[in-house]
This record gives sequence, structure tokens and C-alpha cells, in this order.
Amino acid sequence: MTMIRFAAPAVTALALLAAQAQASDLRAMSDEDRAAFRNEVREYLMEHPEVILEAVNALEQRQADAAAKADVDMVAANHEAIFNDGYSWVGGNPDGDITLVEFMDYRCGYCRKAVPEITELLQKDGNIRLIVKEFPILGEASVASSRFAIATRLVAGPKAYGQVHDALMEMQGDVSNVVLSRLAEGLGLDADAILTKMNSEEVDEELSKNHMLAQRLKISGTPTFVLQDEMLRGYLPAAQMARIVAEKRKDG
Repeated sequence: MTMIRFAAPAVTALALLAAQAQASDLRAMSDEDRAAFRNEVREYLMEHPEVILEAVNALEQRQADAAAKADVDMVAANHEAIFNDGYSWVGGNPDGDITLVEFMDYRCGYCRKAVPEITELLQKDGNIRLIVKEFPILGEASVASSRFAIATRLVAGPKAYGQVHDALMEMQGDVSNVVLSRLAEGLGLDADAILTKMNSEEVDEELSKNHMLAQRLKISGTPTFVLQDEMLRGYLPAAQMARIVAEKRKDG
């Protein structure tokens, strides 16, 4: 973690100014004394403008630390729904010591960009459990794609889901029942059964649960990852995710 430290002269000068202000309540000062104090502060800042940047950096670091702490708390409060919901597809190494959860949308360009990065991470590491959360937020085509993927898992099992998931990530053009039917048939799946299942209560419930979970985690975009106790909002290259994984293992 990066720590922000003020330059010693800046700290000393500001401390003296603060002490002076505390010793003399500004509200009890005369107009002349108050104006003199303000001028002294202004003159110091004009001579040392870097103090303002240091203060901004300190504020940004404080806000980032608070946001990270809030994310950790949200993950802890929703642990079972994130990591053990009983329905989300599990890939990678199901017995891995590190779990990576992805909230994704098939029509999201950055989700598609992340596919080879995640694949590389899983292949090089070999001890990461991957959980995919269907989170369609980019329109009707996104919803139809997720419904089709979930229905495939319900009808044909997790292996078929994995095949459909990869195919949908590469699909170009409009998503229609005709296109989805051809996709299913091309993979040797029962297209009619999957299309019928798409609008079932089971699929509705799964999507609803994922959206409610995303709301609790304050997720508004894709991809969003949960890596152990940490939330990673947005696309990350494999090398960066690998470094975070290594830190998680080290922290143990």
C-alpha cells in the first residue's frame, strides 16, 4: 500500500498555523486579526503550492482506502451468495485455493477482451477456481444470450454451458432464436429444449438473484471480478491478476 507523507517543512508550517488558529478562536478574533491570519495562510500556500497537491493526494488515498475497506465488508456480508450460490457455473480448478468470480455480459467488449486473459491466468496457475455470474445489462441481446446460456446448463449440464459460454463470447451480429438454435445444433445440443427453457421460472430466478447480488455489491458495470475478499472493477490483464493472486496467497 502506498503511503502519502507530507514534506517536513510543510507539516511544520501547517502545524504552526493550526496551533495558532486553535489558540485564537477565529470567531473571537477581530476583523484585522482574522484577515492577517488568512493572509498568512494564503502567503504560505502561494510560496508552497505543492502542499495543495499533497493534501489532494492524501484525500484521494484516504478515499481509496475507504472504498477498498467497504468492498471487503460487502464481500464478507455476501460471501455465500458470491462463492456458493449452488447454481453458477464453476470452471478452472474446482478445488483451487483461490476463487475468482466474474460478473459478465456477453455483449460487453471488455468482457470479451478479458476472455484470453482469464484463460491464460487459469492455464498458467492451475489452482484457481473460476465462477461465472450471468449479469446481462446491455440490452435485449445480452439478456437473451444469458438466458440461453443458463438454459443450456439446466438442460444439458455444465460442460455444455462452458461450450455455449465460449461460443456466445465470440458471436457477432444479432442474437435471435434462429441464431441460438443453430448454435445449439452445431454443438450437438437439443435446441428446442433449450429455447423452451429460456423463459422458465428457474432462469428468471437466477438472473434476478444475480442482479440483486450485484446491487448489494454496488456493481454497475462489466466485467467486475471478486478475487477472494477483494473486488476488481473493470478489465485487468492476466499479469496483473496473477500478481494479485500471488499477494492473496502470500497474505494467506
